[in-house]
Amino acid sequence: MGRPGMNTGAQTGSEQAKPKLPTQFVNFVFFKVDPAFRRLSEEEQQKGKEEFAAVINEYQGGGTMVISYSTVGIRSDADFVLWRIAKDVETFQKMSHELLHTGLGKYLEITYSYLSYTKRSVYVDKMDPEHQNPRVYIIPGMKKYLFVYPFIKTRDWYQLSYPARQGMMDEHIQVGSKFPSVKLNTTYSFGIDDHEFVVAFETDEITDFSILVQELRETEASRYTLRDVPMFTCIHHADVIHCLNTL
Repeated sequence: MGRPGMNTGAQTGSEQAKPKLPTQFVNFVFFKVDPAFRRLSEEEQQKGKEEFAAVINEYQGGGTMVISYSTVGIRSDADFVLWRIAKDVETFQKMSHELLHTGLGKYLEITYSYLSYTKRSVYVDKMDPEHQNPRVYIIPGMKKYLFVYPFIKTRDWYQLSYPARQGMMDEHIQVGSKFPSVKLNTTYSFGIDDHEFVVAFETDEITDFSILVQELRETEASRYTLRDVPMFTCIHHADVIHCLNTL
């Protein structure tokens, strides 16, 4: 799961016999806190944070995952992000309604929100063709850092033949295999958001990810990237209260 572009497009007989995993809907929602919240008393701030955390804890489990990350001091347009994975998009809407009506939520602005879902890639990982496709079902690795960005391929990419695209993806996968410390999660947004993909990289080493991105810029497939910003660096907090205490 640590290799960008790691996929298995072809299915063996044993894979076809396995039960189909449910589609996961994925949402990265970024919040910016109103400075007025910090002027509240410490008691009011703590109460608002606890109300917010209680909503998240209520949704955890039952097919829903919520992982919290802080971006305080890293970006000016967001203070924290929730990586949410659920069985349906209605869960995101219901949860957001409840979060925004908490003591903290009343002081929050959603500055970015990316919607996507999981599915099998059409490309084959020829370096490890028997590996199960990790993009079908995401299990966050809880690494220290998360890097998130949406991206769009050029229309010319889709006009290329499949063998031509597979060849370029082979190079892409080969570069990614040099960085086993970086785990890639790719999700798809065709027709349901402004972009085509949302990618989330997890690692404990920021520099590993940076060097990986630099080397991927030199691959042929990179010529067909139309847009891959904004890019977010996020710091993981296992306890949502700890994340909120960075505000």
